[in-house]
Amino acid sequence: MTEFSVWAPDATRVRLRLAGDTDHEMHTAADGWWQVDVPDAGPDYSFLLNDDETPLPDPRSPWQPAGVHGPSRRYDHAAYAWSDSAWTGRQLPGSILYELHIGTFTPDGTFDAAIDRLDHLVSLGVDLIELLPINAFNGEHNWGYDGVCWYAPHEPYGGPDGLKRFVDAAHARGLGVILDVVYNHFGPSGAYAPQFGPYLAEQSNSWGRSVNLDGPHSDEVRRYIIDSVLMWLRDYHVDGLRLDAVHALPDSRAVPILEELALAVESLSTHLGRPLSLIAESDLNDPRLITPREAGGFGLHAQWNDDAHHALHTLLTGERQGYYGDFGSLETLSDVLTGGFFHAGTWSSFRNRHHGRPLDSRVPGHRLVAYLQNHDQIGNRATGDRISASLSPSLLRVGAVLLLTAPFTPMLFMGEEWAASTPWQFFTSHPEPELATAVRNGRRREFASHGWPEGDVPDPQDPETFVRSRLDWAELDKPEHASVLSFYQRLIALRRSTSDLSDPRMHEVSVQHGDQFLVMRRGDTLVVANFAGRGQGVSLPGVARRVLLATGEGVTVMRDRIQLPAETAAIVAL
Repeated sequence: MTEFSVWAPDATRVRLRLAGDTDHEMHTAADGWWQVDVPDAGPDYSFLLNDDETPLPDPRSPWQPAGVHGPSRRYDHAAYAWSDSAWTGRQLPGSILYELHIGTFTPDGTFDAAIDRLDHLVSLGVDLIELLPINAFNGEHNWGYDGVCWYAPHEPYGGPDGLKRFVDAAHARGLGVILDVVYNHFGPSGAYAPQFGPYLAEQSNSWGRSVNLDGPHSDEVRRYIIDSVLMWLRDYHVDGLRLDAVHALPDSRAVPILEELALAVESLSTHLGRPLSLIAESDLNDPRLITPREAGGFGLHAQWNDDAHHALHTLLTGERQGYYGDFGSLETLSDVLTGGFFHAGTWSSFRNRHHGRPLDSRVPGHRLVAYLQNHDQIGNRATGDRISASLSPSLLRVGAVLLLTAPFTPMLFMGEEWAASTPWQFFTSHPEPELATAVRNGRRREFASHGWPEGDVPDPQDPETFVRSRLDWAELDKPEHASVLSFYQRLIALRRSTSDLSDPRMHEVSVQHGDQFLVMRRGDTLVVANFAGRGQGVSLPGVARRVLLATGEGVTVMRDRIQLPAETAAIVAL
């Protein structure tokens, strides 16, 4: 016998449809659930609600081999033969993250093709791979944030077995895997769950209707999210989740869903005997997210820190538009390096109000994920241009040094380590003409309001936009890219071998700055950066013993003074 169940609290009738249009009446169970046991059931199934003859996929479908509009398929997690029994996990503190998109990481755009590039990540020295969302969405390719099946890996990537093969292969090489997951909205095509029950709230966010976390029947909606989280960690052996845009999870209940998730994941981690991490994306600058529950916080392990990105990006590029308006000074970067947030109850000109709250000085910096580039900060530029398209090779290395020696958890975006010349643009493949047109026009209007000519904004629906965004691995054979990769490898190796550089204690960091230069002290190690287009001498807070790494030639030290060529950084041991 095979048991089928589905939550449909407002339905008056639910039928199970199997292959051959064979229907089975389901009976009501507790709390709005419907059930039926079927002998000799085939793998594919759908549900029919009330007297509607339209077959709908399971909201908890583990597999959608025919796409998000097709029938669901049963999947036996126990049937996969894992080889990672010796895997003990990767903790977030001390790790380096590497963000990648399965569809554009390789020409084939599959989990199996990505496996062939894992040795590159090992040689780079990263610890955790962060996959952009891989749950099923309509169409062949997009960023992944239009997912509608929160339990099913995208079939064109390789489906459930493909994801397991990727995680298994990563673990065999000592690499952990983090999934980016989206629980703040459903995508615009194929979102059938809301037809089964009150999954959505009345209010909306930037991407559509918000999820019902605190209204009637929200207990089961929250369970829907929690069970999905636990499934990825338990059944797919992943090591953590990045929770997309948690500020778009309206939740007025006394125990927020984020705290519930932290509790559930802590329990699972204890059972499995390996660390499991929850990383929030949030623009709130709210320390409660990463404050332990016993101290009154939500107990998440880390959050993305856009302030660190903005402080670095503006200083290196000179850009000041939009939300970059308050950034760009050495004072700003100093505040971030020593306090984590720049907007910490301070005025935000972009928001036209005060924003954020200070972090307790005892909060370790590893709870903040910092980056020089990520999918948003590249892909949400009109042309998807990387920072390497704007910076000189020398300043690019300076930025890498500051990122990888700061007291945070650093993250790289795929290709950053060799200054990839390929853009990463906003691409979609919506089959519905009306939706495709709406996305195309919306993208153009958005950037037109910022002064971009419509012709400069790539068409998200044009297949070439997707093709342009694929990494070009042949660039590694070119000296200018190979030299950048070699530098990243040496920089990461130095961070790993020098305890000062991975020390997360922000209150132990001190920063001095002057005329286009900055000195950051990390214990007995100094990081000195010259942003100027000219060489200059910089006084040091101690006697230098030797230069551990420099971004270019010509760095000289004379006891408590260092001479840096233009656009150069050096790491110095005292």
